[in-house]
Amino acid sequence: MTLIPRRTLVQLAAGVLGALTLSAAPFAHAQEEAPNAMIGRLTGEVLDTIKSDKALQGGDINRIMSVVDAKIMPNVNFTRMTAAATGPAWRQATAQQRQRLQQEFKTLLVHTYAGALRQVKNQTVDVLPLRAGAADKELVVRTLIRGQGDPVQVDYRMEKTPGQAPGWKIYDLNVVGVWLVDNYRPQFAQQINAGGVDALIKSLSERNATNSAGDKS
Repeated sequence: MTLIPRRTLVQLAAGVLGALTLSAAPFAHAQEEAPNAMIGRLTGEVLDTIKSDKALQGGDINRIMSVVDAKIMPNVNFTRMTAAATGPAWRQATAQQRQRLQQEFKTLLVHTYAGALRQVKNQTVDVLPLRAGAADKELVVRTLIRGQGDPVQVDYRMEKTPGQAPGWKIYDLNVVGVWLVDNYRPQFAQQINAGGVDALIKSLSERNATNSAGDKS
């Protein structure tokens, strides 16, 4: 599978882990925050966490996966993200296939960006002005991650979730013009066209098994 260029991995890793740790904020606090304020505060917090956590810096898969399992579901619409990457075949997939796709896709993302965490050092996050109205139910929060070299823009597609904490959920990420879902959709479609949803699950599972073997070597 074609991956996002390596030079953007550290920025996307920070963005991904920022999404994965959004539930660090108390329920009441998160409800009161505008989406851009929430992203600005929490991406800053996650960068601080990475800098102080040697296991995360080292790309410890078990540590990263524990963060994912504890934080991702309440704060990121990962079902929507996986469905969008899978495309029309998602509608025909069984409940079991959908569950497997989400699990394998999550594992793939964790392995893909784990190594980039070693590069997180002195990055900071600036949130750009929000281009949205008060009634908008979906919007894009734009940020700039500053560190070594030129600033890198990281965008978050978010949807409003009335009555649910934290009030907004992320369902896609963009780094320097590359949307996460758009990056994986054609790759997933190739596998699905060749052998259906089960072929995609098998491909993801095999890739994850290879990555896991590499972690242990």
